[in-house]
Amino acid sequence: MTHLRRKLLTPYHYLWAALAALWHGFPAKKMVVIGVTGTKGKSSVAEMLYSIFTAAGHKTAIAGTIRFAIGTNSRPNLFKMTLPGRGFIQKFLAEARAEKCTYAIVEITSEAALQYRHLGLNLDTLVFTNLQKEHLESHGSMEKYFCAKFAIGESLIRSPKRPRAIIANADDIYGSAFLALPVEKCISFSFSDAKNARVTDQNVSFEYGNVSFDMPQPGNFSVMNALSSIKTAEAFGVPLLTCADALHELLRIGGRVEKIDAGQNFLAIVDYAHTPDSLRALYDAFGNRKLICVLGNTGGGRDAWKRPEMGRIADEHCEKVILTNEDPYDEDPRKIVDEMAHGMARAPEIIMDRRKAIRAALRLASLAQDKHNIAVLITGKGTDPFIMGPCGTKTLWNDASVVREELKQLIAEV
Repeated sequence: MTHLRRKLLTPYHYLWAALAALWHGFPAKKMVVIGVTGTKGKSSVAEMLYSIFTAAGHKTAIAGTIRFAIGTNSRPNLFKMTLPGRGFIQKFLAEARAEKCTYAIVEITSEAALQYRHLGLNLDTLVFTNLQKEHLESHGSMEKYFCAKFAIGESLIRSPKRPRAIIANADDIYGSAFLALPVEKCISFSFSDAKNARVTDQNVSFEYGNVSFDMPQPGNFSVMNALSSIKTAEAFGVPLLTCADALHELLRIGGRVEKIDAGQNFLAIVDYAHTPDSLRALYDAFGNRKLICVLGNTGGGRDAWKRPEMGRIADEHCEKVILTNEDPYDEDPRKIVDEMAHGMARAPEIIMDRRKAIRAALRLASLAQDKHNIAVLITGKGTDPFIMGPCGTKTLWNDASVVREELKQLIAEV
């Protein structure tokens, strides 16, 4: 979308959001609303918060990239956008309120902010995870990207709720701006808050507030996601022991370092990583293993700058790299992967059929002598429900389901 067209559509988006809030009776005023924003970690933090508040006895709703849930009634997000427009969130919150939910966790993106989808959310709390280089072609620059994110923080200032709280990543260079927001509670989180942290490619454990936390998610990023969730819940009076129990029981977050186990003797992981920083963090989390990596470059027609960089990172970290199709939209998918290959010192294998690429990676792992030391990492899609093609076409898709199907077929052949 051109910047001129975006500007012309601004009144349209604003009116949609304002009228939807009015039509549904401003449901956000009648419940605690916690917004989660940032480049990476939003979905994981939202799911952690949902688990914690549910464990604390609060009927909780969640609206995010992975799913929409009201209490235990959950459905996948099939919109290909984290926070849909046309008044969706106000209708969702009204339904949640009608079902007696007292808490709502809402992921908020910069694109949603530009289109005023966060209008009328009346935030009690905002969680800022981090800001990484992404969406630059859409926003125009990193500074404009930050401004779009910070507009969500400014909406917290305007919220009529009291007390308001900002929970922000002090290890991120943009965190200080969020922590300077003039609200009642400004709470930072930092990796240094996790005492005696132990991080493996299977789980993480640490101590906070004299309570031990042990979670079945790997990597330093899982520690940071957990800390942001714990400190948010703590601000609402949730006991740390309740937080620890809820996070320990959160065995799976869809498409976020999701372990697929069909009885094979190697690791198979599906993850949403689709930026250079997130890809590097995922590979580092499994740095003690030999990696077989399947990846493409999400979003034809956008963020072309990252293509050779993603290829370079995969080339440096992975024993074997298979480049494949993701979401080309109206762009030539082969051109996208060729641009990724330009950043690589070694020639990658290119298999444009995504299922065949996944099948090839799993078969390579199954034939290796040191299977127990191998991790197959399939990145870029996570829980995305479609592969987006030209002229608005879309193919129903789920990485985790495909991996599971291919593993079962592979095991049956042995």
